Amino acid sequence: MAAHCSLSRCVVAPAGKHSASVIFLHGSGDSGQGIKSWIREILKQDLAFKHIKVIFPTAPTRPYTPMNGALSSVWFDRYKISIQSPEHLESMDSMCQVLTSLINEEVNMGIMKNRILLGGFSMGGAMAMHLAYRYHKDVAGVFALSSFLNNGSILYKALKEAKSSLPELFQCHGVADELVLHKWGEETNNLLKSLGVSSSFHSFPNLYHELNLPELEQLRSWILQKLPEEPTGAQ
Repeated sequence: MAAHCSLSRCVVAPAGKHSASVIFLHGSGDSGQGIKSWIREILKQDLAFKHIKVIFPTAPTRPYTPMNGALSSVWFDRYKISIQSPEHLESMDSMCQVLTSLINEEVNMGIMKNRILLGGFSMGGAMAMHLAYRYHKDVAGVFALSSFLNNGSILYKALKEAKSSLPELFQCHGVADELVLHKWGEETNNLLKSLGVSSSFHSFPNLYHELNLPELEQLRSWILQKLPEEPTGAQ
């Protein structure tokens, strides 16, 4: 069963004592190593912290409908890349179980859920939102870069019934993105806000479906804001 699948991953270890973790999910067709290297190329160094472990898992290979069923490393299937399309819930739900195992690994190492951030690029950001807002509302926060949720998403329905407090969302999007339109990201953010999610939305002019230095610098600052280093002697 998919829920028992163990994901391969790349890790950027903290330089000092490990007290928090970030799970960073790549976009479709990429890998943990691929997005880790892409970020390193932009930052001229790894996304590294003194106290935070950054985990870049790789999605399993599966047939991907937008590529006519060709095999691709994707977190879930899509019927098509459109905000109007229905969600492929079966693949989303099974992957939420797999990624929950990854979260549990960190918890079993002594990292509290409120010291874990979930996020990703493109499809990885959508996956992180499903994971956090449907199953792990007690994480420290969520980030979504160049991502969107489908209209009528099951996630919106889940939030209408949510009674607990919700993690903060940090969302970024390139205005020039032609694959995942900027307006799709904006619509997603506005809907989540209307359902009680505290969120920020950062637009980047002339940015296509990609990452850039200002975006990653803002993300790094936000990660440190949400996961500050614990005072010396803190348990």
